[in-house]
Amino acid sequence: METTDILKVLPHRYPFLLVDRIIDMDGDSSATGIKNVTMNEPYFQGSFPSNPVMPTTLLLEGLAQTAGALCMHHLKVNEPPLIYFMSIDKARLRRSVRPGDTVHYLVEKIRSRGWVWRYRGRAVVDGTLVARAEFSAAIVEAGSPPEMPGHNPGAC
Repeated sequence: METTDILKVLPHRYPFLLVDRIIDMDGDSSATGIKNVTMNEPYFQGSFPSNPVMPTTLLLEGLAQTAGALCMHHLKVNEPPLIYFMSIDKARLRRSVRPGDTVHYLVEKIRSRGWVWRYRGRAVVDGTLVARAEFSAAIVEAGSPPEMPGHNPGAC
């Protein structure tokens, strides 16, 4: 999938689209996304300007966007729905990502039930693990309230 294909299945747009291409897909079970990190990224202006480092939370978001593109491509959506993070577990951040790096987002589906999907992901630069996590997300139709399926806001 090229960037134009990703834009058809994800609601994210610049500057928050964090996947440039999907280079490998295996049905709905796994995918590899690519992010070419350049000095032109807007977050480098405020994230350690004298020592530019990609914010680690954006690595997790890139993993989630890769998983979202895989899921939406498999579901063959006509219009990108909203996708909300539900959980991030077992997150480990190993090393910094800098301008000039190419991040490979490797994601694999753990399970899906209805509109809730769970994935395991790894972010890798030059064969070195830079981040990993398990995460789940809910797919919500555009225009729906932002509550998660089964979420009771008064029960916190």
